[in-house]
Amino acid sequence: MDMLKRFALIVALGVGAASVMAQEPEEASNVDPYESFNRKMFAFNNGMDRYVFRPVAVGYQYVVPNRMKRGVGNFFANLYDVSSAANGALQWRWRQAGVNAGRFVVNSTVGVLGLMDVATGMGLPPYRADFGQTLATWGVDRGPYLMVPFFGPRTIRSGTGTIVDTYLAPQTWVDNVPVRNTLYGLELVDDRASLLAADQLLTGDQYIFVRDAYLQQRESFVNGGVVQDDFSDFSEDDAWEEEW
Repeated sequence: MDMLKRFALIVALGVGAASVMAQEPEEASNVDPYESFNRKMFAFNNGMDRYVFRPVAVGYQYVVPNRMKRGVGNFFANLYDVSSAANGALQWRWRQAGVNAGRFVVNSTVGVLGLMDVATGMGLPPYRADFGQTLATWGVDRGPYLMVPFFGPRTIRSGTGTIVDTYLAPQTWVDNVPVRNTLYGLELVDDRASLLAADQLLTGDQYIFVRDAYLQQRESFVNGGVVQDDFSDFSEDDAWEEEW
């Protein structure tokens, strides 16, 4: 499937999701109607993290030099500039879409496949956008909170956005399966390692803490606020400029 067909599929999926979810009003008073199920999934994810993901991330953090970890983080951030550019266009934010597209071109070439963030120093700051935010701008309600196995906290809207953003990400287009899976694995480990310092912030009822932090972060992100992101898809503090 060529790139145009992929993009058409992505847009069709998003429009379909919007038409279905827009039928249900957002009820802030009942944000977590599936709490019993979600708590079970939270316990499952915690177990997987305790015995698999966190030990691997700790080893990665200890073994890999800081400069190399920064390069890995820059590499994946550069790939997601593609989806940010596409979502900027879908939100009619043409300046941000152009900046992200320019960042991808500059960092993929001058920045050596994105390992160095040259674009920021050239006056092209990162603007993060995902398809969950795009759905919000289209008027789609947030929907219930869900704890997804392996992927963590989501809402119906942001979860649908994650599916679409996965198809937008360049690593998904890699035909070589071992290379593609290696990229997925490295991204997962690098993301988990970046959150090690946040582990000590989890206090009290950890389920409630994670849920409330995620929902607050998503609300801030969707509304164009600064993202303090320890619990979501992005790992940097970014904001949309209010120029539109």
